[in-house]
Amino acid sequence: MTWWEAVVLGLVQGLTEFLPVSSSAHLRIVGELLPGGGDPGAAFTAVTQIGTEAAVLLYFRRDIARICVAWWRALTGAHGTGRRERLGAGDPDARMAWWIALGSVPIVVLGLAFEDSITGPFRNLYLVAVTLAVFAVALGWADRVGAKTRTLDQLTGRDAVLFGLAQAMALVPGVSRSGGTITAGLLLGYTREAAARYSFLLAIPAVLGSGLQQLVTSLDDFGSAGTPSLGLIVLATVVAFAVGYLVIIAFLKIVSGYSYQPFVVYRLALAVVVVLLIWVGALEPVSDAAV
Repeated sequence: MTWWEAVVLGLVQGLTEFLPVSSSAHLRIVGELLPGGGDPGAAFTAVTQIGTEAAVLLYFRRDIARICVAWWRALTGAHGTGRRERLGAGDPDARMAWWIALGSVPIVVLGLAFEDSITGPFRNLYLVAVTLAVFAVALGWADRVGAKTRTLDQLTGRDAVLFGLAQAMALVPGVSRSGGTITAGLLLGYTREAAARYSFLLAIPAVLGSGLQQLVTSLDDFGSAGTPSLGLIVLATVVAFAVGYLVIIAFLKIVSGYSYQPFVVYRLALAVVVVLLIWVGALEPVSDAAV
């Protein structure tokens, strides 16, 4: 990988992480189409996501600070010493902290259970094409039939778990973490903006945890044969942060007034393109990184 390829992959990560189009699928596809010609791998994907999650921390810094303070106050008995009060019954921000923690459990459990599949078979491009298409239809249907009336202060524990299960499906490239959670939110009756906001907040512990874990466990491997150097990964991560921050601003403005149908069409078209590129030999369905 060269420095400009790292910039391109960072740009792809920043552009696609928050859109319901699957950043991991795009990195898998674009990485192989670059002159270097190779799947950047699950570790590279996870580490560069630290950059986009840093953009989330910056954009939602006031919301995050308010939620953390409210959670601590509730936990220490500011609203009463009963179990319900400590779990945030008296403060919606404190409840949000608990719902984010609860919603993060599925992706942690399933991520550890299917770690070998995530770095191997799940990166098969035929599977990626199928998930791009199937979840495009799911997103389009949810956007069409969802009530779009509920706000985040109406979030319940059951909904937090369902959001979390939807997020966990994004362990398969092509599903899209934001696409899965937004689809679930729309089917549960939440507004487009509420579903998108909770998707951003829910991703923070899961994505940062995954990225840091991959950074620590793969640190000695970066720069060895067939893997990018740590310097190039840092470069891609910084680019992803800068681009991702701008995408958050634009995306939240777009979803408040427009439907997700353009993303549905894009996902379906990309699925077809991926299959065609495999058939003509431009892409290998199974990469060296997945073997």
